[in-house]
Amino acid sequence: MNEADILRVKQRFGIIGNSPLLNHAINVAIQVAPTDMTVLITGESGSGKESFSKIIHQLSARKHGQFIAVNCGAIPEGTIDSELFGHEKGSFTGAIEARKGYFEVTNKGTIFLDEVAELPLNTQARLLRVLEEGDFIKVGSSKVLKTDVRVVAATNIALEDAVDKGTFRKDLYYRLNTVPIFVPPLRQRGSDIDLIFRKFAGDFSEKYKTKPVQLTPDAKDILLRFSFPGNIRQLKNIVEQVSVLEFNKTIDADTLRKYLPQTKSIMPVLYSGQQDENLSERDILYKVLFDLKKDVVDLKKLVHDIITHDEQPGIGKPAIKDYGHLLQSVPEEKPQSQEPESVVIDLQNQPPSTYSLDRVEDISHEYEDDDSLSIEKKEKELIIKALRKNSNKRKYAAQDLGISERTLYRKIKQYEIDD
Repeated sequence: MNEADILRVKQRFGIIGNSPLLNHAINVAIQVAPTDMTVLITGESGSGKESFSKIIHQLSARKHGQFIAVNCGAIPEGTIDSELFGHEKGSFTGAIEARKGYFEVTNKGTIFLDEVAELPLNTQARLLRVLEEGDFIKVGSSKVLKTDVRVVAATNIALEDAVDKGTFRKDLYYRLNTVPIFVPPLRQRGSDIDLIFRKFAGDFSEKYKTKPVQLTPDAKDILLRFSFPGNIRQLKNIVEQVSVLEFNKTIDADTLRKYLPQTKSIMPVLYSGQQDENLSERDILYKVLFDLKKDVVDLKKLVHDIITHDEQPGIGKPAIKDYGHLLQSVPEEKPQSQEPESVVIDLQNQPPSTYSLDRVEDISHEYEDDDSLSIEKKEKELIIKALRKNSNKRKYAAQDLGISERTLYRKIKQYEIDD
């Protein structure tokens, strides 16, 4: 595929940028469009995956058929089968009349399943049958219906991990992943960020009847180095804020920093690993708690070794240096008048009868329970914080938390949160 074809597609579908990763994704979409092959589009939220589904539909022989985009994560689990496959009158409470599903309505067309990883397992089985046999059954019916629909799916998570966790069917994953297309995140597109900024600045200038904002060289440098976890959607919001709130339309570095979220480090001292700037607060919290749990288990093993060696005469003390990440040093034996300098020395100076393996087990279980409760407590606090920040609007709260609306709804019910 030559550059002229890629350029025409960009102009037709309003895609801005020249990064190699973006051009490769467009090239794959152009090549696969004339076929009926199933396509799986992967990429972070806000990176523009739906635009590629439209490219595939409009450049295919189905372009005169219907195109429907379905956000699988926004449909409640109890109604998603009805939405996709339809239902018969009286099939469930509230089904006052028969209804056609998306797969019946889009016959000879294309259906775009966004956030496909959010589909329940039973719905995944129904979808697999449509992909393999081209037929389905409405909810509450026994009649098999035929459909000729091309499926383009998208996800912002690694489906391989979902398969390993048992939340996504392996056979469906391989059926969807016939042709993969990766849409790069904004931070991997280099100077495309500046091009998109200027495009949005022009759009908002026309919309609000103002002079378009421009960046100074130092502000542009900051913009290109920002990670943009919300991708194009986040960049668009920032440009709109600057366009409306700033009277001086020449934006310098200090002014731009006011509109860029500051990265907050919440890493406690006990976590010595490298912090990934793309991790959410919840992910970092999990890392901390899991590392703490590992240290407790190691400490339990250390105490067990001490007890074992103390109870067996003629056997020397264990090699404490193997647990250096818990204890930096172990002092030499000192007179009893001196205070012990570490937990190990304190345990060694106690009579064997004051501690036992049963007690070690109890201590370990107490720590494990505390870890579990802490995770749930912190997760609940983050959900409440996100809901308050977004005025109880679940859609935006879910975006801040990096989860789907349906997952957020389930968590709200689980923790009995009143929004």
